[in-house]
Amino acid sequence: MSQEIWTAVDTYITDLFVGNDPALEDALKASAAAGLPAIQVSANQGKLLQLLASIRGARRILEIGTLGGYSTIWLARALPADGRLITLEAEPKHAEVARANISRAGLAGLVEVRVGRALETLPKLAAEARDPFDLIFIDADKPGYPDYFKWAMKLSRRGTVIIADNVVRKGAVIDEKSADPLVQGIRKMNSLIAKEPRVSATAVQTVGSKGHDGLTIAIVTSD
Repeated sequence: MSQEIWTAVDTYITDLFVGNDPALEDALKASAAAGLPAIQVSANQGKLLQLLASIRGARRILEIGTLGGYSTIWLARALPADGRLITLEAEPKHAEVARANISRAGLAGLVEVRVGRALETLPKLAAEARDPFDLIFIDADKPGYPDYFKWAMKLSRRGTVIIADNVVRKGAVIDEKSADPLVQGIRKMNSLIAKEPRVSATAVQTVGSKGHDGLTIAIVTSD
């Protein structure tokens, strides 16, 4: 199998199950025009996030890592009219692009973009004493993943689904001696999840237009 075939299959899946979606396509174009890196989830991965949020019946979603708001749009589309999604973004420029993309998609009333380093905004979020989140999506700087998972647990309840992106790293995740801080961040988070008695989890490998990677998916089984 080759990257060319993986990308072709992704295109087939996207054409079949996503089709033409002006809001999402405009979000990608605006993000590219603003110089944001093209590291957002693929279209079929975005649809998977939406489906998982819908299956969970999510009313409150937390996203750690906004970028241009592409995955935000997918997740917010799963919310009911009175739902809420809070997304955290460290870069003000990215947040500005995301807000415009989210507004263009007609979702500004459901989504709040908070700017600042996640390890600074997450404690403030916890201090607000709002209801726990039903789904939490982690797609930010990989060295921060262990801490993001710890905060996800603090902001969750029984039944909360926690999803982390980019956890395979083209297979590099199996190298316990890797000097790459991104790989070690993923490995540490996965170890934390595996040892956490309050969750049931697995990781799945993916191949597609984004190459060889994967998702870790956990559900909180007890408070």
